[in-house]
Amino acid sequence: MRDDARKRLGKFLEYADELGLGPFYVDRNSLPPSAAAATAAAVAPGAASEAQAHAQGAGFASAEGSGEAKRAPSAPVASPPPQPPQSRGNLPVVQVSTGPSLFEERIDDDSLERIRADIGDCTRCKLHKARKNIVFGVGNPRAELVFVGEGPGHDEDVQGEPFVGRAGKLLTQMIEAMGLQRSDVYICNVVKCRPPENRLPERDEIEICSPFLLRQLAVIQPKVICCLGACSAQTLLATNQGISRFRGEWFDYRGAKLIATYHPAYLLRNPNAKGEVWKDLQKIMAFLGLKPKPRR
Repeated sequence: MRDDARKRLGKFLEYADELGLGPFYVDRNSLPPSAAAATAAAVAPGAASEAQAHAQGAGFASAEGSGEAKRAPSAPVASPPPQPPQSRGNLPVVQVSTGPSLFEERIDDDSLERIRADIGDCTRCKLHKARKNIVFGVGNPRAELVFVGEGPGHDEDVQGEPFVGRAGKLLTQMIEAMGLQRSDVYICNVVKCRPPENRLPERDEIEICSPFLLRQLAVIQPKVICCLGACSAQTLLATNQGISRFRGEWFDYRGAKLIATYHPAYLLRNPNAKGEVWKDLQKIMAFLGLKPKPRR
């Protein structure tokens, strides 16, 4: 390898390491036997009845079903348990994105306005063909708490704002149960255009669009990132594991704390899981020093 190419590669790997994108190589022979044995581990679900009782106390347990709830939950994939991206433990091997990237250089004086301008009238992936509006994000640009979903639904595509359908109304109830308003937090998605029939975003779509999400998070600099559903959590944690393997666990993520919980659309199909989500939200509240909304 030529010296100039080696230097460029070295700088890229150094920057990627700072972003928590590594490791890019794992010596399988050096892994302890426990790492292989961990692939068979699974997290047992909590007691639904007790959990639902907690959720009813939170004030968001009576939401109705929704057309947004067509998406199917991701099936767990057997692999070692994830660790925080900044750690150097036995992380699962992940493939480096080969799609378009915004990581080649740091962006000085970046802002949400500049990111939106850079997106423009985007035609980078096939999702633009059927969309009505680009759904960038909404909320407090200096929010301590950011919620990240997977992609816009029908109502979001029409209105150009994330989480405004029935699943969005449930998210609003969740936020208010934490003692906050939607204007206090920031809400966005991994992809900015609606996937057809509310399907999950595909890998190439995520690779093309997620750099804009990473720039949003870098500009906002929240204290807590709450991933709603497997897609956003898998994207930010660079893992293919099912959300049940790490839901409710804290991760260090580029100066913030990251926690994943179930998507509101999943809760509309599975109301018994609302109690588990309330437990996750209580962890966020404790970390941020928030008090729950008083019950009437």
